[in-house]
Amino acid sequence: MLEVFRDGLDEHPAMDIAASHALLQAVATGDMPASFRLHVPSPVVAFGRADRVNPGYSQAVRAAEAHGFTAVERLAGGRAAVFHEGTLAFSWAQPATEPRSGIRERFEEIAGIMATAFRHLGVDARVGELPGEYCPGQWSVNVSRRVKVMGVGQRLIRGATHLGGVVVVGESHRIRDVLIPVYRSLHLDWDPRTTGSLADVAPGLDNQRVAAAILAEMGNRYELTESTLPDFVIDMARSLIPDHIPAAT
Repeated sequence: MLEVFRDGLDEHPAMDIAASHALLQAVATGDMPASFRLHVPSPVVAFGRADRVNPGYSQAVRAAEAHGFTAVERLAGGRAAVFHEGTLAFSWAQPATEPRSGIRERFEEIAGIMATAFRHLGVDARVGELPGEYCPGQWSVNVSRRVKVMGVGQRLIRGATHLGGVVVVGESHRIRDVLIPVYRSLHLDWDPRTTGSLADVAPGLDNQRVAAAILAEMGNRYELTESTLPDFVIDMARSLIPDHIPAAT
């Protein structure tokens, strides 16, 4: 059984990440069942913990904002990642009595679900890190070992785990345009040529078609029930917004 939420929350740039944080906490306490959220985000650059201690962090935040992206702080680790209206954000919270058990298996499962869904859309999707990719990770999904189209991170707390990330459906140029100055500010090496989208290789794909393919593959493995976020989760998310706003820079 898996509860599915498609709500996008745009009342504050950090609200979407705060909602994922709230879902994680609610699943950990047993107030929510295992939950999968898939939505279209607002334009943000989500910075990881390693970014926040980088001497160039303040400059990176200003670079993101200069390109029209709000800086927010990620729920999981990893490096700066970009979300915008041409992407899909996903968040999967699962109860776990021993969160550290099964870390690899959870990464394998979500990467496999995404790669299979993309292949059903006619894309040569493969799991694995590309040399020079932004926000590098072993469980990224790429196309033909050329461009990264999905990234994922994992967060563990007592009682639950969280897998969260981004699928780049279109407008990959927006990611390159903002990450060039952001990564330069953080003194991180990467190759902008490894940044792409599903629509770059399969013209005509859009958020609706990609989301349907992802949920269809999820439905092959779980019994899905679609719902809307409960009020108590939204209220909790509002209270968690400050946790995901960068300190004054």
